[in-house]
Amino acid sequence: MKRGLPAWLSPVWLVIGAIVSVQFGAAIAKSVFGVVDPTAFAWLRMTIAAVLFFAIARPRFRGRTRRDWVVVLGYGACLATMNWAIYQSFALIPLGLAVTIEFLGPLAVAVATSRRPRDFLWVGLAAVGVALLGWSPVPLNPVGVGYAVLAGAAWAGYIVLAGPTARAWSGLTGATVGSFVGPVVFLIPALVHGGTSMWQPWVLLVGLGVGVLSSVIPYGLELVARRRIASGTFSILMSLEPAVAALAALILLGERLSVIELVAMACVIVASVGSTRTMTRGPAAPEPNRG
Repeated sequence: MKRGLPAWLSPVWLVIGAIVSVQFGAAIAKSVFGVVDPTAFAWLRMTIAAVLFFAIARPRFRGRTRRDWVVVLGYGACLATMNWAIYQSFALIPLGLAVTIEFLGPLAVAVATSRRPRDFLWVGLAAVGVALLGWSPVPLNPVGVGYAVLAGAAWAGYIVLAGPTARAWSGLTGATVGSFVGPVVFLIPALVHGGTSMWQPWVLLVGLGVGVLSSVIPYGLELVARRRIASGTFSILMSLEPAVAALAALILLGERLSVIELVAMACVIVASVGSTRTMTRGPAAPEPNRG
């Protein structure tokens, strides 16, 4: 950290702040699912975030190649799918477990980029964690689990395309263009499922708050932090997401996890940290960040 900067501007605290913002935003979003359909609220959140991003960064469209557009639209499609699928999962299973399952996506990318046999140990540990979820005292909704898996796969695609997007589109412009894919793709489903409930003033206000908490604040904090923090350290900190999600769900939603579920979550977190520590000794790998 540069001399003279306050302690809270440490890149570690900025990343932690981004994680807390994302997961408390997710818990707030889940709290309104009894009134607003998850698809409608996901669209509302994505639309508000896209507008806010466009207000911050105005992309340059002239002179773009076909590859530039293919990369950014693929990036946007992964982002939209991830946000939509995880909201569907939140509506059916506990938030902490949904994020734990989703986190298998970045973990898979981390392991796939490594050539070290020992990384298969981390895959095995993560598999044990997932298997333990099958012993949960309350059976998990298989559809909710499926949505979480889909969100994790989309997160993996997002990580893979984040680098090419950043190289083709400077600053926040790639995230801005990509963020408009979701509002376009999910417009009709949102209108069909949302009805009039999604246009209530308080719902719009909550959508604005969630858009800021889950997109604008974390992206901004991570962007500043990653200029001054090692890639491995950043990835290790991001491994805390499932635990923070469970804490947010406990505080805001009263969701309590069983001992078995907490052990399963710990297995995935330790596997993520372990694979990341291995990566820092080998080739660099994509960072699991979300916009």
